[in-house]
Amino acid sequence: MASAALGEALVQAVYEDWRSAPVSEPLRQMLGFLQKLSLTPAETTPADIAALRATGLSDTAISDAIHICAMFNMIVRIADTLGFDVPERLGSVEYGAAALGRGYALGR
Repeated sequence: MASAALGEALVQAVYEDWRSAPVSEPLRQMLGFLQKLSLTPAETTPADIAALRATGLSDTAISDAIHICAMFNMIVRIADTLGFDVPERLGSVEYGAAALGRGYALGR
């Protein structure tokens, strides 16, 4: 869905290396935090949230990102446990475009 809304080139740049992708600094900081939250959750501290706030991110934006991250992490773990196959990328891109066409909006 992100590539349908943001463009394939930007999404690919983030996939390749979010640290150098052409995104805003608040988004870059959020991506780093979400990586830490996903891979080493026990190492997250209140200082991580303070750093996000310092970039101008609101508590609502931070909370939304944490909830989305948690849901995707849970989905991935369940899918891995049950041996689900990852759908082809083209199907995901088509689904994203269709969802945007039905009114799904990023950033709400």
